[in-house]
Amino acid sequence: MRQNLWIDGQWRESEGYTLLRSPFDGEVLAEVAQAGEAETRQAIEAAERAASAMARMPAHERSAILERVVRSMESRREELARLLTQEAAKPLKTARGEIARTIQTYRFAAMEATRIHGETIPMDAAPGGEGRVAYTVRKPIGVVGAITPFNFPFNLVAHKVGPALAAGNTVVLKPAGQTPLSALALGELFAEAGLPAGALNIIPGKGSVVGEALVADPRVKAITFTGSPEVGIALRNKAGLKRVTLELGSNSAMILDSDIELDEALIERCALGAFSFSGQVCISIQRIYVHRSRLEEFLDKFAEAARRLKVGDPSLEETDVSALIHPKEAKRIDGWVQAAVKRGARIVAGGRARAESVYEPTILTGVPEDEPLSCQEAFGPIVCVEAIDSIDEAIDRVNRSRYGLQAGLYTRDIHTAMRAADLLEVGGVMINDFPTFRVDHMPYGGVKESGVGREGIKYAIEELTELKLISIRL
Repeated sequence: MRQNLWIDGQWRESEGYTLLRSPFDGEVLAEVAQAGEAETRQAIEAAERAASAMARMPAHERSAILERVVRSMESRREELARLLTQEAAKPLKTARGEIARTIQTYRFAAMEATRIHGETIPMDAAPGGEGRVAYTVRKPIGVVGAITPFNFPFNLVAHKVGPALAAGNTVVLKPAGQTPLSALALGELFAEAGLPAGALNIIPGKGSVVGEALVADPRVKAITFTGSPEVGIALRNKAGLKRVTLELGSNSAMILDSDIELDEALIERCALGAFSFSGQVCISIQRIYVHRSRLEEFLDKFAEAARRLKVGDPSLEETDVSALIHPKEAKRIDGWVQAAVKRGARIVAGGRARAESVYEPTILTGVPEDEPLSCQEAFGPIVCVEAIDSIDEAIDRVNRSRYGLQAGLYTRDIHTAMRAADLLEVGGVMINDFPTFRVDHMPYGGVKESGVGREGIKYAIEELTELKLISIRL
């Protein structure tokens, strides 16, 4: 199958194509067009031409288009889930969960399209402001460049495309190289829903070409990016006065207080948070800090839960964990594990590859704090479990990270919970839940090297609109 670019409401050929293979078994899935500088310029030109029509479009029409996309996705949810399973090796039941969330994200966008409002300003609060009425409105920013990762190729695209279109912007979308088919499927879905040609353009290609062009072009007014800190920081440094939203790295931590019950529900929650989609989740649990008095009990139960997970073919209903996105990622993870073991870490469960791209759900303890497994983003089915003697010690260890996306804390003590919520240096604190918790309308984003700005439809709309003041002298 040959898959072309989606530019200005139609399929366009490219000078270059690349073979897309399944991460699980290497099967060729498609021959995918790769945008170059010329195609990127064409996409930006199409988005700029459509910008005035989108800005003038009434909110109810933008909402209706998004609702029609929701209905189309609902009717095709199984087909879309299986597409995820093919190109991302996402286990089928996990893929179905992503499609359900994507539908909800676009539904939230449809709702928020009708709720974009400003406020009145009491001008007479300042001397000289008497006799004036003032109010604010939010105006679309224009052309938005969206760069998305492989791990949630439907839902993280929705978190950029949904709010951008809800606000009346146009979009040039560069999806991840391994998962372009999920993004390209949206072209005709939005066209059928009535979106004007050029309002959404989808151009797979190299980040060094497409991403650089989006950042450099003055017609692109905002960049919204999810990916590595190194690339995100470089984009921001080059963006000048563009609006920039960055969702970057993480090595999310969870703290377990001495007073909690290590019941089956909590243990299963830990396994889900650590190993879902082979740990390739931005807020996957990478570090667990357990009170020393409960460490061995927790390790025994957690290891048993990890060993129960079914590892294998992502297309099978029973599979929990499948391939990493590329064989080199499995090799990297194994190298990190072996390096930690050489420095005294102990493997409690897993610790080996099942196939070229498949790595077992792995639990380690005694990992030195400066080892990559502990201080960098693993993005694999790996979790480090360490003993702590107090919650304050755990908070300090969480905060020593260069990242700060989300953290979780289980405790029965309200004072402990509120102190941790205040002191943890992260974008979101989940009390009595894992850090992997997210619903799609909440504000989501981090501090430090985890990024700048917030997603979550309402909050993303604020990032992708300009605030305008209107003052009337009576």
